[in-house]
Amino acid sequence: MTGRLDGKVAVITGAGSVGPGWGNGRAAAALFAREGAKVFAVDLNPEALTETVRMTDGEIRTHTCDVTDTAAVAEMVEACRRRFGRVDILVNNVGGSRSGGPVELDERDWHSQLDYNLTSVFLTCKHVIPVMKAQGGGAIVNTASTSGIRFTGSPQVGYASSKAGVIQLSKVIAVQHAPDGIRANTVVPGQLHTPMVEARLAGQRAGGDVDALLAKRQARIPLGFMGDGRDTAYAALFLASDEARFVTGTEIVVDGGMTARCD
Repeated sequence: MTGRLDGKVAVITGAGSVGPGWGNGRAAAALFAREGAKVFAVDLNPEALTETVRMTDGEIRTHTCDVTDTAAVAEMVEACRRRFGRVDILVNNVGGSRSGGPVELDERDWHSQLDYNLTSVFLTCKHVIPVMKAQGGGAIVNTASTSGIRFTGSPQVGYASSKAGVIQLSKVIAVQHAPDGIRANTVVPGQLHTPMVEARLAGQRAGGDVDALLAKRQARIPLGFMGDGRDTAYAALFLASDEARFVTGTEIVVDGGMTARCD
C-alpha cells in the first residue's frame, strides 16, 4: 500500500513527549513514518525519543538537539543530510507555556518563552530552507496554538505572543520562498488532552487537579470532547503531503470549534 509521504524525509522537532501518550511531535513522528516517510526525530530528551521509536512502525532515526541553539540546529540538519541525503519536510512541535500577563510574568520567562516557542522555529527554518531551496522545494509545517489567535481563558502573554509570531513567521516564509518551491503553513491546536496536561498544566493552573482542568477545558469545546496529538498530526500530514501542493501561507485550526464560539 502506498503511503502519502513515500520517499520523503521529514525532520520532526519535539518528537519526544513529556509523559506517556500522544504529544503533537510523537504523534507526527509515528504517523509520518506509517505514511512512508523517513523520519528524523529530534528532541532534547533522548529517553523520550526512545519511547517514540518504540511506538513507531516505520523508518525512524533520532537526534538529541536543543533547537534554541543555532549551532546545534545546524549540526542537526547536517546530521539528517548525512543519514538520509535530503530534507523534504520540516515539522516544528517544540513549545511550552508560562502563565502571567506583562506585569506578572518575569522578564526572564518572557525571553525564555520567545526563545522556546518562536526562536526555535526561526532557527530550524533558517537552517533547513537553504537545503530545501537547493533541492527545488519542500514543505514546512509549524505548530502554533489557539492562544496565538484568541484569548482562551488565562493570561499567558509570552506564550500567546510567541505563538502568534509562529503564525506570522510561517506566512513570511511562505511568500518569500514560494518561488523556491517551498510551502509553509501552520497547524493551530486548541485545548487538546496531551501529556502536557498532566505533566505541567495541571500544576500551573489547577493545583495539580488533572480532572478539574480537563473538565474546564472540555467545557469550552463545542464538539464536547478533547482531541489529542494525533489530531494535530493528521492536520500536519495533509499540509506536508503533495495533496496540499496549492496550500501555503495559511493555518488549519484543530480545536473542536472552540475559537469559533462567540462567548
